[in-house]
Amino acid sequence: MAVIEVQTSIQASPLICYTLALSVDLHSISAQKTQETIIGGVRSGILQLGDSVTFRARHFGLWQTLTSKITQAKPPVYFCDEMQQGAFKSMRHEHHFEEQEFGTVMRDVFAFESPLGLLGRAVDFLLLEKYLRTFLVERGRVIKHYAESSPWQEIIKLENDPVETGAGN
Repeated sequence: MAVIEVQTSIQASPLICYTLALSVDLHSISAQKTQETIIGGVRSGILQLGDSVTFRARHFGLWQTLTSKITQAKPPVYFCDEMQQGAFKSMRHEHHFEEQEFGTVMRDVFAFESPLGLLGRAVDFLLLEKYLRTFLVERGRVIKHYAESSPWQEIIKLENDPVETGAGN
């Protein structure tokens, strides 16, 4: 299984970063390069524990569909989404938010395995690890941009605050 870890320093509170990372709307913005659209599950707003979403996107010139579910949540420090259906043999994406003096360190831990045994592991090593790292870095860059400026208020509303609504309890 391949594991990619990406850290992003953000000058905003863990709660803002956590909530933005759970925003389906912001995810769609960060994945525009892959022409990603939501075709099932939660289509807008802030995901909560137990929610699923199905994305359709173009990767390497091929249309792919992936359904992911929020399987663990501990607002505002951690949540995990796991593939329910898709091209991978398995995929688990952990999102950690650690408060620092300057704001938050957002740490993504993305573990995945392609099908096809040895051939799949070769594809992971030669192609997918770099591609997915770039995807995660871009996603982190978008979250950072929104969290550090006023556009985050367009993405999340206080009534969707995962702490206030009890998400993850």
